[in-house]
Amino acid sequence: DRDTRISELIREAALAGLHDELPHSVAVQVDEVLPDEEREGVLDVHAVIFVEREGQKRILRGKDNRRMGRIIHNARKGLIDLLGQNVYLDLRMKVAKNWQSDPKQLGKLGF
Repeated sequence: DRDTRISELIREAALAGLHDELPHSVAVQVDEVLPDEEREGVLDVHAVIFVEREGQKRILRGKDNRRMGRIIHNARKGLIDLLGQNVYLDLRMKVAKNWQSDPKQLGKLGF
């Protein structure tokens, strides 16, 4: 479905260039996709990147949030292609300790 494709695209953008440092510890949850109330033709995409440890969060953020900025930029470009319209991407990051071994967390993240 659409949210699954969106989360996969954001996850790919987050993992680009990491060389297997985090791949199995990153999940993306799409919270909502709504038309922007103030800007015609723009979709607001709200999503959260989940990692298991604070150190992983620091890796994805990068120095001065530069890496996070690249993730948002690249994911947004892919989302525009996927959705066929302009996109505002609100992307946050949270630590969910040991989410891979918690059935409740796995279900919440779509696994």
